[in-house]
Amino acid sequence: MKKAAITLGICAITALTGCSKDMGNRDVYEESGNTVNVNNERHELYREGAGKSIRNVSNDYGFVRHQKSPVMNDNSANDQRSAIDREQLAHLISKYSVNLPNVNDAATLVTDKEVLVAYAADTKDRKLTADQVKRTAMSVVPRYYHVYVTDNKSLMQDVENLASLNSTNRQAREQVNYVINKMKKSPQGSKLNSGEDANGLAPEDQNRTQ
Repeated sequence: MKKAAITLGICAITALTGCSKDMGNRDVYEESGNTVNVNNERHELYREGAGKSIRNVSNDYGFVRHQKSPVMNDNSANDQRSAIDREQLAHLISKYSVNLPNVNDAATLVTDKEVLVAYAADTKDRKLTADQVKRTAMSVVPRYYHVYVTDNKSLMQDVENLASLNSTNRQAREQVNYVINKMKKSPQGSKLNSGEDANGLAPEDQNRTQ
């Protein structure tokens, strides 16, 4: 009888130990009835609001490396014209422009080779402001772009209307050139350098803009 009681006690202790171990495992491996995946836990470290271990993306460097293709005449690395998000560029240029002194409103159109910025400003030095807006735009787009600016507020609607045109249509190109010619009556800022005019055109570019 005594032996049976001892045996029963050992079984009870073993059962309790197993239950405790199982509950411990649940605390570590289960959450709300689902197994916790290690990758998910690592993901939590990078999610906003996860605590001091958050990876601060704004402090990261940006690095990209390109190598010339060994295949002759392979221009895949030079397809930037088609890869550019023109709407995003226009957004950035307008956003940065209104952060300039005295510039209160800016409308931007980005084509395949030009930037047109019409803005409203309360400035006493129109040429200086025009230069600031122009160089702001040039800091955003690739270097082959030409930039035209105007502080004639009535042309803001003209610039906006161009956005609805089909860029592959010849009439669209004529309309863009028409608006550019009107914009050039406003100050364009200073020449970029000795080899380019205020809009970024070199002498050899003159016949290619039409």
